[in-house]
Amino acid sequence: MTTEQRGDPLRTSEPLVPDRPDGRRRDLASAAAGALLVALAAAVGRVIQEGDGSLQVHWPPLLASWDPHVGPGTPLALGVAVAVVAYGPRLAARLPWRALLLTCWAGSVAWVLSLALVEGWYRGVARRLTTKHEYLRVIDRFDDIGAALRGFTDHIVIGPPGNWPAHVAGHPPGATLTFVGLDRIGLGGGAWAGTWCIVLGGSAAAAVLVALRALTGEHLARRAAPFLVLAPFAVWTGTSADGYFTAVAAWSVALLALAATRTVRFPAVAALASGLLFGFTCYLSYGLTLIAVLPVAVLVMTRAVGPLGPFVLGALAAPVAFTLAGFDWWEAYHLLVERYYQGAGGVRPFSYWVWGNLACATLAAGLATVAGLRRAAASAPAAARGLLSGTATGVQRLAVLSLAALLAVAVADLSGMSKAETERIWQPFVLWLLPAAALLPDVDRRVWLAAQAAVALLVNHLLWTGW
Repeated sequence: MTTEQRGDPLRTSEPLVPDRPDGRRRDLASAAAGALLVALAAAVGRVIQEGDGSLQVHWPPLLASWDPHVGPGTPLALGVAVAVVAYGPRLAARLPWRALLLTCWAGSVAWVLSLALVEGWYRGVARRLTTKHEYLRVIDRFDDIGAALRGFTDHIVIGPPGNWPAHVAGHPPGATLTFVGLDRIGLGGGAWAGTWCIVLGGSAAAAVLVALRALTGEHLARRAAPFLVLAPFAVWTGTSADGYFTAVAAWSVALLALAATRTVRFPAVAALASGLLFGFTCYLSYGLTLIAVLPVAVLVMTRAVGPLGPFVLGALAAPVAFTLAGFDWWEAYHLLVERYYQGAGGVRPFSYWVWGNLACATLAAGLATVAGLRRAAASAPAAARGLLSGTATGVQRLAVLSLAALLAVAVADLSGMSKAETERIWQPFVLWLLPAAALLPDVDRRVWLAAQAAVALLVNHLLWTGW
């Protein structure tokens, strides 16, 4: 039995940090650069916002307001943070694999929920998805689902009577139908919707572990686990539908990784299920079509062709079903672009947000992730050679996966359709950046974990984010 199979906490035959001897100093420099980017975005953003109000946010670069506070979730959040920092790395190394997956899921849910409860149950969970911009405001308009889908595009652009609230108009109907479905089975209202997003959103951490184990080896997956639990973007996972979207996309990638590496009993079934989830992901959010970068990376890394057929077959299911039901994805997307520029998107300056977005992503990912991405980038040339020769190591595959997610972020940023709120909207991409922190040296891991927790705690207690 190998050390990876035994879950040895620190030993592996593969060097984890293919880096220069001054790597730790470079890690700190990278983190400092990330902090400087955030500070610069805040300073410049405040000048612009106070000058002409064009940023359309109160506390740039975040969509937030200054509101120092504590709440019922404060001791819970502090307790979760301390427990993960103190015991997370050792538990991640020692627990049996299935127990680790469940623990990681439970830990992620506890982290998200405790942060949400800083605002209290009503304000932090039950009310979030019932405000004027949210999905639950239109549940009664889907009594006849077929008619609602056929007429969905008629209500996207601002102007005609009965246009959809911002989040309904801004997403394909798969998102709204999820909450309609919950309502139909007796789980209506904001509390159930919020719980759905928190519990499903927490499962995304387990999905990434599944993918990492299949693609990079169990040792690296275990090293990444505590960083996935203490994700700073948990502030915006509870409660927003983006946490739910993140989980659906993450499980699509995880199932494809299992199929491509043939580490599951029925690879074709896993690939089919992956495709089903990918297709549905595209009907949860238009921007999540960019998650396709990750399945492509999985297939390139594994040189697997077999899963492609079942994956494509599954991916066609949602488009066929929605099209037959009368919803035209492409027409809706073009109308959304029109609506986007009718509102804040037409006012917010691209010249600021093209880099201000990255400051938001830095806060959502945390400084440990920034340091880890530096190490991933340092190993990129060797990773490219390894992919070409078919000899890529686990570290190199991890680097490829993280950099693929970074590519998706870059494309989303340059599209001009992501100006502000990316701390929330980019969760499905930022999730796959977090494992880069597994490349950080053992001696610094708890310090970096504490830094991750500190970002989330400070944002959640000093600002009102609306999520």
